[in-house]
Amino acid sequence: MSHTILEELAILGQSIWLDYINRSLVEEGKLTGMIVGGLKGVTSNPSIFNQVISESEEYDLLIKDLKDKGKSTFEIYDELTVGDITSAAIEFKEVHQDSKGLDGYVSLEINPLLANKVEEQIQEGKRLFKKVSKSNVMIKVPSTEAGYKVIEALISDGINVNATLIFSLRQYEEVAKAYLRGLMSLVEQKRDPGKVRSVASVFVSRIDTAVDNLLDEKLQSENDEVNKKKILDIKGKAAVANSRLIFERAKSIFSSDEFKVLEQKGANVQRVLWASTGTKNPKYSDIKYVKELIAAPTVNTIPEATLNAFIDHGDVQEAFVNDVNGSVEVIRSLDALDISVDEVCIKLLDDGVKAFNNAFESLLESIEKKAEGLDANTPA
Repeated sequence: MSHTILEELAILGQSIWLDYINRSLVEEGKLTGMIVGGLKGVTSNPSIFNQVISESEEYDLLIKDLKDKGKSTFEIYDELTVGDITSAAIEFKEVHQDSKGLDGYVSLEINPLLANKVEEQIQEGKRLFKKVSKSNVMIKVPSTEAGYKVIEALISDGINVNATLIFSLRQYEEVAKAYLRGLMSLVEQKRDPGKVRSVASVFVSRIDTAVDNLLDEKLQSENDEVNKKKILDIKGKAAVANSRLIFERAKSIFSSDEFKVLEQKGANVQRVLWASTGTKNPKYSDIKYVKELIAAPTVNTIPEATLNAFIDHGDVQEAFVNDVNGSVEVIRSLDALDISVDEVCIKLLDDGVKAFNNAFESLLESIEKKAEGLDANTPA
């Protein structure tokens, strides 16, 4: 029996999730077809919802109906997004069951304006999980200093968590520690840690964009041809090198004695998830951050255009076949050029939180304007 390329990846140990969602994807049956082809889950974020709700008309009647019922702008947003997430979760129910809880997840992000507030995020995460009321939903929490506490609290309450906006190795380590603390809390409560799942979402392509810009600045002031070649040779390598170091750390953490104690009680590995895997530099392969990050056990959440490109001309080969020394050397070479990947990651996290805040505020503004416009166009 032949397998689709996504099924081949799943056999190898990597699950492919779609980094996009809208209502028509479900209602027109497209998502069902993608699931048949081997898609294992869906992720969302404020930017995605801003795009699908503000730039299309398919939500207009729903917005008007909710407005007519006296719903506030936030309540309209809440109903629309929870509705889409719930519908997608239903579509993935069989995947979730067949994979024994490994896959079939749909992710919903906590209000990003709460990113620096611990208790408010915890309560919002619990509210959303209860409102969707599907075992295959993950609540997305930004991996900030406040977020680590939120991740631990939600896991300890048996809520699936997608820890998002991870850029640095340090962030990843803090997320993994928070997950382990949450599992330990479940065990202490005499609850089954095997009923909760989590992924650690590592953002990839943005690192290359930032580092490549810094390397281009170095090139402009470099006159030595040998040094120029060294700089050119390292372009486009920082993101995957950083990802590889995180992957190796994950293997170490989840083979440790600390985790083995939890594993014996049924706890699951927190898989690394590659996010932001669409290629932004047209000089690079359109499937660079899919092909170069094939590894087990991981998830890759991919924009639709990149997913279609990989289905068209990708192939399944384990990417991390060489030892980690090459990735270590990339980071060292950048350090020698006074480019700190850690500093780049700190700025990217700050920018990422701000971008999601802006997208969320823009989304609420779009909903409000639509509601007012639709109301004004209704015949008296």
